[in-house]
Amino acid sequence: MSGPSFETALRLIDEAHQQDPKKVETQDGPVPYELFYSNKMNAYLEKRDPNASETLRLAIRAQHLRRWEVPRDSYEKNKTGYHLWRTFLKKRQAELAAQICLDSGYSEEDANRVAALVRKENLTKDAETQTLEDVACLVFLDDQFEDFEKEHDEAKIISILRKTWGKMSDQGHIMALDISMSDRARGLVKRALNEQ
Repeated sequence: MSGPSFETALRLIDEAHQQDPKKVETQDGPVPYELFYSNKMNAYLEKRDPNASETLRLAIRAQHLRRWEVPRDSYEKNKTGYHLWRTFLKKRQAELAAQICLDSGYSEEDANRVAALVRKENLTKDAETQTLEDVACLVFLDDQFEDFEKEHDEAKIISILRKTWGKMSDQGHIMALDISMSDRARGLVKRALNEQ
């Protein structure tokens, strides 16, 4: 699986992640947040699909490629602004990932496949896109949810949890219920699921 193109593409993606100015503290010291995030994505991919294709592995690794360059506050602080920001990021991150694949020796077909996965195309029909979405949702629940829920009112949190749950597969649901959470966070998840 791991030929020169794959190793080169991973290195280039990680070099981009290394440039993220936001740091997160880990047991090994400060790490650029996007590198930390992509490592979490990789770890959940290994649990969700240890036999994932190279293109899915690259899309997982490139999920937030250079995201810090387009901060959320560069768009209006409303639902429309949020959706415009997310749409732009998906397109931009897909283009950047595809170019890295081409620069690493991948075919245009493979580069386009990585881009389509980063854009999360055909979510309900493409098993690899569904796996990527499961992994992104699992990382959100594991790594971001507890901080996120402190910033928003309970009704919004319940709504976001329902939307997150609705995007996941049955296998993703099983994995999500195994994530270690605070009592408050777990209670919110249970409420979101029970009130559906």
